[in-house]
Amino acid sequence: MVNAARRTPPAWVRWTLVGVLALVASLGFGVLTASADLSLGPHEARYEITTSGEVAADLGPLGTLRVDSPAGPLGVDVTIREIPADLAQIDRSTTLEDLSVDLQSYLQFFASPDVTIREVTSALVVDAVRRTAVALVVLAVAGAGLWFLVGAVRRRELAARVAPRTWEVAAGVAVLALLAGTLVADDRETPSNTPTSPVFAGTAFEGARITGRLAGVIDTYGAQLLGIYRSNEEFYADARTSLQEAWDRQARVDVALARMRERSLTTLTGTTAQPSDAATSDAATADVATPDAATPDAATPDPATPDPATPDAATPDPATPDPAASASPSAPAASGTPTPDVSPSGEPSAEVSTPSPTPEEDLVTLLVVSDLHCNMSMTPLIRDVAANAGAAAILDAGDTTMNGTAVERVCVNSFASARPQGVEMIAADGNHDSQVIADAQRGQGITVLEGSVVEVDGVRILGDRDPHETRVGGGTSVREETLEEVGERLAATACEDDVDLLLIHTPAVGNAALESGCVPFQVSGHTHRRHDPFAFGLGLRYVNGSTAGAASGQPTVGPLHGTAEMTLLRFDPVARRFVDWKLVEVFPDATAQVSPWQEMPAAPEPVEVEDGEGDGDRDDQTGDEQPTPGDEQPSGDAESSDAESGDAESGDAESGDAESGDAGSGDDAQPSDDEPAADGDHPADGDQPADDAADASQP
Repeated sequence: MVNAARRTPPAWVRWTLVGVLALVASLGFGVLTASADLSLGPHEARYEITTSGEVAADLGPLGTLRVDSPAGPLGVDVTIREIPADLAQIDRSTTLEDLSVDLQSYLQFFASPDVTIREVTSALVVDAVRRTAVALVVLAVAGAGLWFLVGAVRRRELAARVAPRTWEVAAGVAVLALLAGTLVADDRETPSNTPTSPVFAGTAFEGARITGRLAGVIDTYGAQLLGIYRSNEEFYADARTSLQEAWDRQARVDVALARMRERSLTTLTGTTAQPSDAATSDAATADVATPDAATPDAATPDPATPDPATPDAATPDPATPDPAASASPSAPAASGTPTPDVSPSGEPSAEVSTPSPTPEEDLVTLLVVSDLHCNMSMTPLIRDVAANAGAAAILDAGDTTMNGTAVERVCVNSFASARPQGVEMIAADGNHDSQVIADAQRGQGITVLEGSVVEVDGVRILGDRDPHETRVGGGTSVREETLEEVGERLAATACEDDVDLLLIHTPAVGNAALESGCVPFQVSGHTHRRHDPFAFGLGLRYVNGSTAGAASGQPTVGPLHGTAEMTLLRFDPVARRFVDWKLVEVFPDATAQVSPWQEMPAAPEPVEVEDGEGDGDRDDQTGDEQPTPGDEQPSGDAESSDAESGDAESGDAESGDAESGDAGSGDDAQPSDDEPAADGDHPADGDQPADDAADASQP
């Protein structure tokens, strides 16, 4: 008895061993049974953890693709399923278009496999932890139930017999675990004699082994696909380098101009200090340091581009792709100045707001992106601009995806990674997004606007998702509210709460809010064409171009087919207004340009109307209200090729818009015949964009 007592460990040791055993068993169960239903390119796929030591993608009768697992004995089996059609009704007339979108998804996967890998790893880890916790709880509940069922007397008898043999029991359990591990290792497949595919050399899939018919397909077409992949990688590497060089050049100019402004402000406050010769010299030197090398022949207009003063330039042929998006925009008006916008009035506003007396370091900087359409290759460039500018937040003006499907969550994950540490992202989802995408954005910590005001560094932002929903091949439909209803609701919310910025995808949704005088500034996207800040109603409106470089009839993945645009806005938290803006452009020739800071135009002043004048419904009217931009068909939109080819589903052949027959907005307005200039120049005199009602029928 004495020897047995000496061999018996203390109770806390015995309970610790029991707890460790339960934890190890639960962890093994959780890891080896973890799975996740995600996507692989355009496919739905199921990922399951195995002990094969390989990442194996089963492509059914085509064969398999196998890569050695970086996690040692743990591997992953990928069961590839169908390409989903959950948000679009597929028919024969749109099959080729849908396959084109699927091809873009394949290219996105091979160009950025790390995004998919991170998503899969995160999902499997979360599922393993969840299963481990469930197993541990089940063991604890089962153990507690058994404890009470046995009773106190029987527990003492069992403890007296088992306690002295604690170490023997522990050793036996360890031997069983080791034996199970050995059996699992023996059960692993013998390394295949299949040679690795040389096609993947130098890529993330280097060392991959391919079996079945897929091997022949890869050998035949793999070189072409890898050529596309490498071309894409080289293009965006060059574009990223050009962007950084353009930023550095313009930063020197901005510093010199800031010195001159400071001296000017000092003069205005009553001192006699004047801008020194040194400051003037700094500006001149910095300007000289901004060469036109990044944009060859910058001052020479493209001879193929029509004169914007001619009628031919004012109304482009609707059957041809948008020249503004498809022509090489590497010829801006001058180095350091942004390319001309499709101005709503044909002329920029001559009046500018009063310069802000607030020091630049106290201004809040926001970065605007829009219409990304799953061009994940732009993610590093967005991150660079946000970091260089010290942006407090990234504003996404919508259309993050192409079709709003679950497999496009990988695009959301990629763009979410564009945020530098501590930078928020605010999104107003567009007509190509969906509730699935909104949920994915929230899962990545992105704030999705839903009709209420959010505050970022003192900037109060109002917004909501687009009232329309567009699906490739499925047309455009109206969600719960029409464009006018959403606009009136947002206007009412803005008038009840202080708002500094309205962020909404389609420009015309903000008409009522701007006319109410409760919203001083609006930012939108949707048109794929930039409109510089201009007066509308009692506020200002800015329309950002496509950050994906969307061009008519061209995919948004791969090297740019149009100019990719991002915009920086600076907000004065003291005066509570936006004071200036900066345009960042990346061109299809992989060059880039950064504009200087440009002052915002002056906000319109209410005009008193004397009794008896006007219709008597309003006491004051706005001055020189401009027509809203954005009523035109988005250039390079995912469904714009339908419009040009006369999509059978458009229901409105006369309008040339693939989905204008899907207005559903509550009015019978049709798109105007007056289209804005499509080549990035100002329209001819007298040409105005279509009226606001037409936007209700646009995708």
